[in-house]
Amino acid sequence: MKAVGVVVEYNPFHNGHLYHMEQSKIQTNADVSIAVMSGHFLQRGEPALVDKWHRTKMALLNGIDIVIELPYVFSTGNATHFSQGAIQLLDAINCDTFAFGSEQGTIQPFLSTYSLLEKNKEEYNTLIKQFVTTGVSYPQSLYMAYEKLKQKEPGEYIDLSQPNNILGYHYIEAANRLKLSIKPVTIQRIQAGYHDSIDSDSTIASATGIRKAIFEQQAIEEIAAYVPPATLLQLEDWKAKYNTFISWELLWPLLRFAILRNTPEQLTHFADVTEGIEFAIRKAAKKSDTFAEFMVNLKSKRYTWTRLQRMVTHIYTGITREQLHQFSEPTYIRLLGMTSKGQAYISENKKHFKLPLISRVASTKDPMLELDIRASDMYAQCINLASNQKINGDYNTPPIRIQV
Repeated sequence: MKAVGVVVEYNPFHNGHLYHMEQSKIQTNADVSIAVMSGHFLQRGEPALVDKWHRTKMALLNGIDIVIELPYVFSTGNATHFSQGAIQLLDAINCDTFAFGSEQGTIQPFLSTYSLLEKNKEEYNTLIKQFVTTGVSYPQSLYMAYEKLKQKEPGEYIDLSQPNNILGYHYIEAANRLKLSIKPVTIQRIQAGYHDSIDSDSTIASATGIRKAIFEQQAIEEIAAYVPPATLLQLEDWKAKYNTFISWELLWPLLRFAILRNTPEQLTHFADVTEGIEFAIRKAAKKSDTFAEFMVNLKSKRYTWTRLQRMVTHIYTGITREQLHQFSEPTYIRLLGMTSKGQAYISENKKHFKLPLISRVASTKDPMLELDIRASDMYAQCINLASNQKINGDYNTPPIRIQV
């Protein structure tokens, strides 16, 4: 059975994801689709709208055959770390190809960009340092250095100012650097941009736009045109059980407490908290009544919004620099769910997987997995606070099985 892998967050699964998944299978002639999906905390430093189990069901009911979890160590990392963990896991579960959505839409410019940056690595790094010393943010310095190199060697390259192109580049970089056999394919991203709001003239909307509509309107019906029926059912099920969706605003009282109970020196022990930002974090937390206020008070030219959110994610979950950065690569494949076809693929290929497959957390002792469990526990605290309900934890939730 031929497998194609996709790297996802499905926050939530929408019509654009459905198109991407279907095209991924068609363009690779794959029998099985495997999604490596972030758990409860995501790459932009945000808690997921709903838990990983509801998002797994969305995926399986919409055509994905196997869902495995991207560990917290990688799901909350920068683009390089996030991509490396995801591609290694798809390679470990024996995917022949991985397919990613991009603004570019064709694969050759990605390969050309990788060759350009790899060939000029030393000059590229020198340029980055030069731009950083002028006060430009690190992501912007990367882009400016890249643009300068392109002028020296004209060719067909990708636009590295586009978010999906950036992630796609890092996927390809990871696969090449680690000399993995898995091959890349890209699917043209259609209509809605990464940050666009919903548009009544289209049935394709970004996940960002869909979440914004949910939080502003407080009504799931508002986004019915932009998500498959199975997604709508899972969102309705979540709302009926917990009466709220998860965001930093909801978590703010707990996050504020987590910040203020630590001294500035103690805050420096949490992952990604560096360079004196600890004082600004405490100061902003003291005078902010909402998460939005906190971020406005904290934001500066030196730090991107995403980087700041990742810092506070680690403060909230209580995960330190030493705990997070002790790992360089995944140590297991965590199974979240599968269809009958996915189960057949696992039975046929399991003995050839490059990492152990975990279906029962209670029977496994792994330091990386312990961080996932802690993150799930801290995610659950928000539900308890907001609705006085409990969600299923990692120990008592088996992989979801869907007969499709």
